[in-house]
Amino acid sequence: MADEIRFDDRVAIVTGAGGGLGRAHALLLASRGAKVVVNDLGGAMDGTGKGTTAAEQVVKEIKDAGGEAVPNYDSVSEWDSAQNVIKTAIDAYGKIDILVNNAGILRDKSMMKMEAQDWDLVIAVHLSGTFFCTKAVFPHMREAGYGRILSTASAAGLYGNFGQTNYGAAKLGIAGLMNTVKLEGAKYNIKANTLVPIAGTRLTATVLPPQVVEKLLPEFVSPMAAYLVSEQCELSGAMMVSGGGYFSRAAVTEGPGVFFDDPGAVTIEDIASKVSEITSLEGAVEYEAATAQTMHALSHMKIE
Repeated sequence: MADEIRFDDRVAIVTGAGGGLGRAHALLLASRGAKVVVNDLGGAMDGTGKGTTAAEQVVKEIKDAGGEAVPNYDSVSEWDSAQNVIKTAIDAYGKIDILVNNAGILRDKSMMKMEAQDWDLVIAVHLSGTFFCTKAVFPHMREAGYGRILSTASAAGLYGNFGQTNYGAAKLGIAGLMNTVKLEGAKYNIKANTLVPIAGTRLTATVLPPQVVEKLLPEFVSPMAAYLVSEQCELSGAMMVSGGGYFSRAAVTEGPGVFFDDPGAVTIEDIASKVSEITSLEGAVEYEAATAQTMHALSHMKIE
């Protein structure tokens, strides 16, 4: 059996930790020695309302089990309040080693029925909230020369899901955000990864059958989340799938493509005649950064 992975003397923030995945992550990290800031606005699934009960209950669970935790009730969707989440960790424990961006809401509607407010609020909580919290912790992690950031995406973002244009866009945006954070954090030993969970929570209960939700406990996702924020994890920029005993890695890949010698002479008909080759993923590769992809695209050109 591998040596036990511990989080003694590490300080972790878990947003949206009043229930579901966030609660499961917080409990597991605390059980392995982490001091945890349990953030939860305490509102409804659609983002309305607020309260203190959810966060306080999880803090109580952690303390009753012998762990250390403090609650925070700020919204991640605005810059000022998101900074307060990080301030809670600094005030309570003097540092921040781990950030798990998990807070989220749902406002599912088909695109034709979706109001602008439904779009704005989902983007604000998921995507902007992830950015705000990440930006707020980054200086502390950079100064310490250590950090682990894990943000929550979704298969709805990677592959699409009917009625979730707002949610899907935000979730794929989070993956893109982490791809750049991994580059900016690399020289400071800050690892940034993305979790793609498959879990039965109050959010997924709206899109999954009840009998499926019952078998996809949030606790089944958390071992992957905890590994990704551990000191032992060397992955960065990875999209890791976790749920129901299934673990995998998702990736954006690009086929080798087709090169035309004279870009200005390419016609619509040329594209049509080569579309099967252009769309082929045989020999596809995964790029570490946008610059590497661009270099491949320009590799056939003579640039002096």
